[in-house]
Amino acid sequence: MGTEADPENTELQGLPAVPEVHDPNAPEQQELPFAIVAGEAITEVPKDLYIPPDALEIFLEAFEGPLDLLLYLIKRQNIDILDINVADITDQYMNYVDLMESWQFELAAEYLVMAAMLAEIKSRLLLPRQVEEEAEEGDPRMELIRRLQEYERFKQAAHDVDELPRMDRDIHRAGAALPEIERISADPTVDLKEVLIALSSVLKRVDNFGSHHVQMETLSTREKMSEILVRISNQKFVPLVSLLIREEGRLGVVVTFLAIMELIKDSMIEIVQSESFGPIHLKSRS
Repeated sequence: MGTEADPENTELQGLPAVPEVHDPNAPEQQELPFAIVAGEAITEVPKDLYIPPDALEIFLEAFEGPLDLLLYLIKRQNIDILDINVADITDQYMNYVDLMESWQFELAAEYLVMAAMLAEIKSRLLLPRQVEEEAEEGDPRMELIRRLQEYERFKQAAHDVDELPRMDRDIHRAGAALPEIERISADPTVDLKEVLIALSSVLKRVDNFGSHHVQMETLSTREKMSEILVRISNQKFVPLVSLLIREEGRLGVVVTFLAIMELIKDSMIEIVQSESFGPIHLKSRS
């Protein structure tokens, strides 16, 4: 059975081979060192050096992604991003990827995607194109240049933010503690005579304080009012003098008069006196 020919391969077979053009004036990229020993950069592993498969290997340059690696390669050549040589940059990028894979480093998928993109741009630049096609497609590097310029702006902005003064890194709070002051006070010079005088004064003040017991009054105005009403209900006229009991003393006189005044105020009794300075009698108003 015959195989179906690829139209694209058929078209490429009819084209002459285009040799890769190398500009002798273009700056050459120095080979990246993977270690520095005693101040000397090491770019190749010594042939007589045995490295175990699981040995610890340290790569001095750390990149945050494929764009960071490309920007590093461009800066190493001291050229502008707009004037990058995609062929040289692609070769250096692939050397880095191969180096990482040979050291058994697991590369992120974005590194491989960028490698494919660089290979595509390199192939498009090497293939001959018609003038009309070149005018329609434009420079294949423009998308890569745009992404590099955008990444460079963000990286510079992040660097500027990181350079701002930061608390606990560039600025520290003052935390001086107050010194401890030991207060030394001398014992007072007190004479024994002064102590005795002070004690005597305290004892005198104690004697001035006395205690007394408060007793509830034995006579109640309400009870006395009830007694008077009972007496008046049994007798038509009750002499005022008969309501005063000697055993009750002065308190009894006061309570009796208060009870009479309350009854008169409530219009329950009235006072009767036949002549001036004559005896006073009480009678009910009902």
